[in-house]
Amino acid sequence: MTDVFIIGGGINGCGIARDAAGRGLSVTLAEMNDLASATSSASTKLFHGGLRYLEYFEVRLVREALKERETLLRAMPHISWPKRFVLPYHKDMRFEGETPISRMLSVIMPWMKGRRPAWLIRFGLFLYDNLGGRKILPGTNTVDLKTDVVGQALQKRFSKAYEYSDCWIEDSRLVVLNARDAQARGANIMTRTKVTSAKRVDGLWQVDTVDQNTGATQTIFARLLVNAGGPWVKKVLQDTAHVQSNEGVRLVRGSHIVTRKLFDHDKCYFFQGEDGRIIFAIPYENDFTLIGTTDADHTDPNEKPTCTDAEADYLCKFASQYFEKPVTRDDIVWTYAGVRPLYDDGATSATAATRDYVLKIDDADGVAPILNVFGGKITTYRKLAEHALEKITPYFENTSDGWTAGVALPGGDFPVDGVDTLIANLKRDYDFLDDFWARRLIKAYGTDAAQILGDAKSGDDLGDAFGATLTAREISWLMDKEYAQTAEDVVWRRSRLGLRMSADEISNLNTWMQSGANANGDITIAS
Repeated sequence: MTDVFIIGGGINGCGIARDAAGRGLSVTLAEMNDLASATSSASTKLFHGGLRYLEYFEVRLVREALKERETLLRAMPHISWPKRFVLPYHKDMRFEGETPISRMLSVIMPWMKGRRPAWLIRFGLFLYDNLGGRKILPGTNTVDLKTDVVGQALQKRFSKAYEYSDCWIEDSRLVVLNARDAQARGANIMTRTKVTSAKRVDGLWQVDTVDQNTGATQTIFARLLVNAGGPWVKKVLQDTAHVQSNEGVRLVRGSHIVTRKLFDHDKCYFFQGEDGRIIFAIPYENDFTLIGTTDADHTDPNEKPTCTDAEADYLCKFASQYFEKPVTRDDIVWTYAGVRPLYDDGATSATAATRDYVLKIDDADGVAPILNVFGGKITTYRKLAEHALEKITPYFENTSDGWTAGVALPGGDFPVDGVDTLIANLKRDYDFLDDFWARRLIKAYGTDAAQILGDAKSGDDLGDAFGATLTAREISWLMDKEYAQTAEDVVWRRSRLGLRMSADEISNLNTWMQSGANANGDITIAS
């Protein structure tokens, strides 16, 4: 018996599991694949307020997201950090389609013919700076692209830009760390476990599951069910739980390309295309550039999203409108795509669909309630979880109040500006680490990095080396504490070291993991 059974191991499911477990509820979570195996590992990797959402008057969502940036920075400074974004300005910048603000300006200033005036952009950035009550992040300033280093990679026709703040996030690690913390607080996290049926029986939910690896079945009874199925939320609602609802999701595919490094600074670019859409170009994994995203409707959640040739060409062409050196398909080293399950608000286009979340309770006259989670964005996952618990806790007695604001995730118990100190200390204590290796470990594991390395005096003490600084000691940690079962889990979700490893290295890693080896049998990880 469990108080709350959660279907879905993405950021919303794991965030709700952590919050609920921390309030004293018994929690079980089932994810049919790996944690963050769908939407939550395929984002643009940003904690951001959503500057363009202001044009849709989504002020509540933007304010909440802006406030969350700094709350989350303090809780996870190893996997999230501030970034500066450069928005080059030109006089022909246009709105995308019929946004509410563009319709309003077409009445007030019809001679603008859909263009975004400089004063409007600057006003939007003023709101962006002040809606969330910044304390850590610097505000907006104007940049002379003729003299500033950020202008060197851009076409000479751009002379002015606005520079503002947002934040980076290691999205799939965020999910895993929420799951780890939920488990540490008593939750039962079951990966590779599919829910085959959920039905109301004698005032409870009877949830039937199957282990995707072994085929073993299990039945668990729960007082309340949470449907955090992401792209599958409606299928879970209708086909698994057999609950009728008019609520739905709009599946929107966002595709990204990763290229060789396109510029030599650590700032990001915010580009607007001739069609009014926007993309980002972001420094990625030290030696690469991430460009995205597209917005395209996606009909079937079971169809694996991929970046199509047409989308890759679109992103290359889009970025080439800004960069001095054109971006071509030959520059691409990797692509990925994810499906965002947006709440279906009837918007005319995928881009215009709301990024806000909607939480709906169906309690069948107070018996065996189900909470359905529609939409949302990674930046507001913690607030979504808080609001979910506001709907859940009335069904239980003696639950505690909200607690997650400012509480560190595993490895994040150090100051926001303490990353460089941690790296220096790790290199001092483990002098066999080079700069790349030490920085990678700290930015993945924070204060847990030293626990992983333990008493090692050399790289050989860490067991088999699989390439790109991955060793048996680290893989054992990922398998024992972070739910990893395959090489794909490790090199494309727990890290992005797949960009640096050969196919043979990844295959050897997978063979080692499937063999049941544990760091040559003689390496242990401290509890």
